[in-house]
Amino acid sequence: MTIQLYNTLTRRVEPLETLETGVVRMYVCGVTVYDDAHIGHAMSAIVFDIVRRYLEWRGYTVQHIVNFTDVDDKIIARANEQRREPIALAEQYINDFMRQLDALNVLPATLYPRATQTIPQIVEFIQGLVDTGYAYVADGDVYFRVERDSDYGKLSGRSRDDMLSGTRFDVDERKESPADFALWKAAKPGEPAWHSPWSEGRPGWHIECSAMNLVHLGEQIDIHGGGNDLVFPHHENEIAQTESLTGKQFARFWMHNGMLQLVNPQTRQVEKMSKSLGNVVTIDKFLSQYDADVFRLIVLSSYYRSPLTYNSEVAADNARKLERLRSALAPAIGDITAGSSIAELGEAAETTRTRFIEVMDNDLNTAGALAALFDLVRAINVARDAGVGGKPFQAAQATLRELAAVLGLRLHEQFTRLDDAAPFIDLLIETRNALRKAKQFQLADAIRDRLADLGITLEDSSQGTRWKAQQ
Repeated sequence: MTIQLYNTLTRRVEPLETLETGVVRMYVCGVTVYDDAHIGHAMSAIVFDIVRRYLEWRGYTVQHIVNFTDVDDKIIARANEQRREPIALAEQYINDFMRQLDALNVLPATLYPRATQTIPQIVEFIQGLVDTGYAYVADGDVYFRVERDSDYGKLSGRSRDDMLSGTRFDVDERKESPADFALWKAAKPGEPAWHSPWSEGRPGWHIECSAMNLVHLGEQIDIHGGGNDLVFPHHENEIAQTESLTGKQFARFWMHNGMLQLVNPQTRQVEKMSKSLGNVVTIDKFLSQYDADVFRLIVLSSYYRSPLTYNSEVAADNARKLERLRSALAPAIGDITAGSSIAELGEAAETTRTRFIEVMDNDLNTAGALAALFDLVRAINVARDAGVGGKPFQAAQATLRELAAVLGLRLHEQFTRLDDAAPFIDLLIETRNALRKAKQFQLADAIRDRLADLGITLEDSSQGTRWKAQQ
């Protein structure tokens, strides 16, 4: 089956057809680094990490570019508040975010370009638009002439009249039209500035991504991604300025993730994260309370284009889901390697793989993929209780690990940390069983209790005793 993706530009699900066979050029808008990153930023990063992981698993080579906007009005304002240099402030938050992405198990992008590292190319890009009449200079600023772009609004579906009547624009009498947007801004006193033919200044927000795309991926790309809050005006403006310069279709697919919403525990009302409400959940705060796999499960459990609802109850529920997934990686307690139980387990693993591909190919249905994994978890645990062991059991667990890794889940970590201790735990279990047979129950219970103190739970069944690490 061919991978099918929803395209915001065409408003339908379409087969993934790339510019170059076997290669996906994907650009994802990154963060503007002026404050601590929150779980909304983490959601978007994880969504496109999953896109990349799945494409690579299906055999594509993915050129994955994620930018940093490291010069911007918000960065300058925050730096002024803190009496710091804007570039130094941005660097701090870039380093923090890179650390957080690693903790969230987000694969490093092919490249993380920055606006401040792309100034010469941005100036050249703008000059090309000025030379062809798509942009004009006004007192050191440069604006894109929206009226010149005949299909402006095709991504968001807004007409120019609708935009002019329903959108708030900065009032600037120097602009030919209120809808025209800045490509270059003349610097105010004390602001970071770079040389250009028009003024000492800095790039506008939208031009940064167009220029970085052009430099690192070329005139055309396969996938452009970001949050759905970027559809208008940011991505609309990217299309306008890029296609006006190149005369070619910019991106084949436009992919947008939904926004993260918080549920107030008192009112049960959905609300946005904001400092004024005191409800911002930073990435560091979340990771201080939960495993990174818990947040990834929250994202995976929802459709990537839909709003993602979050509160502590959602986090706790997904922590329990993570424990259920990990339960299937506990060691076998039997040694049966032939018979109907083996055949059933093998069939369950194969069915899971087939179903996983089927739902992921259908616009990355990660909730369906998770459901398939939980079916395999159930089959593995049933097989363990039936005494299945050896290579058939290990093969089913390997399938679970492989498919979970495609989604970026690190289920193995809980158990690999205990690899060195496993033989000693098994020896203590054998000793405990011998003590129970000898009816020395006080000593047997002491072993069980001491293991519990160390985070190891014992589960007795007709097939024997197994252990697992507590969450």
